[in-house]
Amino acid sequence: MYPHERSLVARLKDEPFALIGINSDDDLEKLKPALEKESITWRSFWNGKLGTSGPISTAWGVSSWPTIFVLDEEGVIRYMNVREAKMDEAVDTLLAELKAKQAKKDGKK
Repeated sequence: MYPHERSLVARLKDEPFALIGINSDDDLEKLKPALEKESITWRSFWNGKLGTSGPISTAWGVSSWPTIFVLDEEGVIRYMNVREAKMDEAVDTLLAELKAKQAKKDGKK
């Protein structure tokens, strides 16, 4: 999924968008070169030495990889496990909603 994620980050670089990754490899030192090799430029957090049973995946109830959550500006999960074009559609929909809310708010001033 890295190529698609890289293109999404590049396409939305000037938008109110953030991609955050959680990595479940159990060895942080082995993870660092892999992130560099894959050109991961977005925030990527380590799930700890317990790997797939680490604190982040446990807190979010993640039991399979990859698990994708698409959250709105309020932090509400609006889409789950969308990939490729469906992920783009989800993000574009939320950005359009946000822009419409902002325009409505600006129009009331």
